[in-house]
Amino acid sequence: MNNFLRKWLRISFFNLLLVAGLGVIMRYKIAFYLPFIEQKHVLHSHSNFAFSGWVTQALMVLLVYYLGFKNGELFLKRYCWLLYANLITAYSMLVSFLIWGYAFFSISFSILSILVSYCFALYYWKDLNQMNEKKICHSWFKAALVFSVISSIGAFFITFLVANNIKEPNWYLASTYFFLHFQYNGWFLFACMGLFIDHLRFIISFTLQKRIFWLFSMACIPAYFLSVLWVPIPAWVYLLVVLAAAAQLLGWVLVLKSTIYNKLRLFENLASQTKWLFILSASALSIKLFLQLASTIPALSSLAFGFRPVVIGYLHLMFLGVITLFIIGFCKMKQFIISNRSANTGILIFVCGIILNEIFLMIQGFSYMNYISVPYINELLLGAAVSMFCGLIFLNLGLRKKIPNMLDS
Repeated sequence: MNNFLRKWLRISFFNLLLVAGLGVIMRYKIAFYLPFIEQKHVLHSHSNFAFSGWVTQALMVLLVYYLGFKNGELFLKRYCWLLYANLITAYSMLVSFLIWGYAFFSISFSILSILVSYCFALYYWKDLNQMNEKKICHSWFKAALVFSVISSIGAFFITFLVANNIKEPNWYLASTYFFLHFQYNGWFLFACMGLFIDHLRFIISFTLQKRIFWLFSMACIPAYFLSVLWVPIPAWVYLLVVLAAAAQLLGWVLVLKSTIYNKLRLFENLASQTKWLFILSASALSIKLFLQLASTIPALSSLAFGFRPVVIGYLHLMFLGVITLFIIGFCKMKQFIISNRSANTGILIFVCGIILNEIFLMIQGFSYMNYISVPYINELLLGAAVSMFCGLIFLNLGLRKKIPNMLDS
């Protein structure tokens, strides 16, 4: 199991380094002159590889580890071909989007990537059902798989629009936000919550665990309409949207309340850096859920989604602040990432880059709203991107250290 984890986590974190590298290229092109780079191609390559090559790959590895830890290493071998398949399609999208943008090969590899996710969902669902011990975290994992499948509807519709040269902006935006919502707030968030809830299982009652799960899961589908409030919707749908945003915030408050009440039992043996990774991830999710509820006010929603820096900041808050920091924190907690000077320094630099990136995007967003020019803002955003990239170089060097023989449960 140690060799399995070491191999696949190193691959996943190297993929994150590549994602950060593409981010540096995009920021450099915005701040300076880089004529031979097609910005849209880099953007599509960056986003698709971030989803499939980093988060999906890492979450697949951690979910498979969960099965292997509970049922033995034989479970690991049957998933190797799926991990390889996801990796191959991810790298294929990385290259094809860079060269051609949205074209035949990139779209084909995107479809293959979705089919791999379908196979993973079927395999994992079946193996969860065969486990003797049933836990609430299994419900989180199953919901994550369902939302992963649902998100592909948006991806297929985007492919349909591109293939037929249909340039209806509202359809394109609605499809894009559909895919993003069920990836970010479905597959990514629910898989991470399942891993975290499994860690909390001894301090939160079974009844409360169920209540938290249902608050999040029942709200996920109607919460999609938060992304498309600029489209006329019936009053009863709008009411569902408000209730969904409130339900998820309430569910998260229940998680925080239990975590804070039992913080000594939960985190007494954790290193300071690991604690801060969880605190920052939880803080980012708290901000995200609060902003989600605030966006039910139509004026705020149209204002937010009308300015690109605000949208980018919101997406990065979830992708980097919540999901990526949680994965790193979880790997540190389980000692999948060994505490050494290189890894710890890398994580510190990377986190500083994330915080600076969010601050600069917020400043840029407010400046756009008020039609104010902020000098050197693009250069500052480039600096934040370079900081994240450099931090990940150190982290990847630190991952060359071997994982201990005994892993935490």
